Amino acid sequence: MKYKMIIAYDGTDYGGWQVQPNAVSIQSLIQKALSTILRAEVDLTGSGRTDAGVHAIGQTAHFVAGSIDLEKILVSLNGLLPSDIRILSLEPVSEDFHARYSSRSKIYRYHLHLDRIPDPFKRRFAYHVPHPVDLTLLQNAATHFIGTHDFTSFANVGSAFDDAIRTLYRLDLIEEKGGVALEFEGDGFLYKMVRNLVGTLLDIAAGKMDLKEVPAILAAKDRRAAGITAPPHGLFLVEVKY
Repeated sequence: MKYKMIIAYDGTDYGGWQVQPNAVSIQSLIQKALSTILRAEVDLTGSGRTDAGVHAIGQTAHFVAGSIDLEKILVSLNGLLPSDIRILSLEPVSEDFHARYSSRSKIYRYHLHLDRIPDPFKRRFAYHVPHPVDLTLLQNAATHFIGTHDFTSFANVGSAFDDAIRTLYRLDLIEEKGGVALEFEGDGFLYKMVRNLVGTLLDIAAGKMDLKEVPAILAAKDRRAAGITAPPHGLFLVEVKY
């Protein structure tokens, strides 16, 4: 049978979601816990990878196993996993479900801490921007990226992809205490695309880049044409829609 899980994690101390040889990953820890509980090797497939230091409140993954006691497995998993990784739900799904390929859209949220004095309780989960941010300009700039575009200029050099055409359904500014969050919903995202978009938006909002440059940045299809890469700790994978 096939099972779907929803996962939340604080990515601060991990090398990212995906199994890798030189760092501890969230995927590897969950696979190990599942294999221990089920007494069989388990291959866990996620909706996509998150980078080192990036968090999730709604990562999705699936695995195949025999008939299991869902509540017992859920409790056992959360008992074995570190306290900064939690399995929020576990349920059976149809055999044609795929955590990655069945998704219709993904929602990411990037938190910007804009108070003059950094809040020590936000330091792991929001980027304290070291310069003034014109929120009106930030909002105006955000609208230029909504729609279907070639986002090559926002994919890190060396990224592997067949094409860089992606559709950004919305890019909302959400006010929150001490700052704002940028919420992205799209049909898919290139490697570090959200962080590169955030960095470019911040450069525009700080007056380091002109809003009129956006069409040229997209047309350039060159990572060097865009702005900085925002740090990972402000980014959350919020939800994967199916």
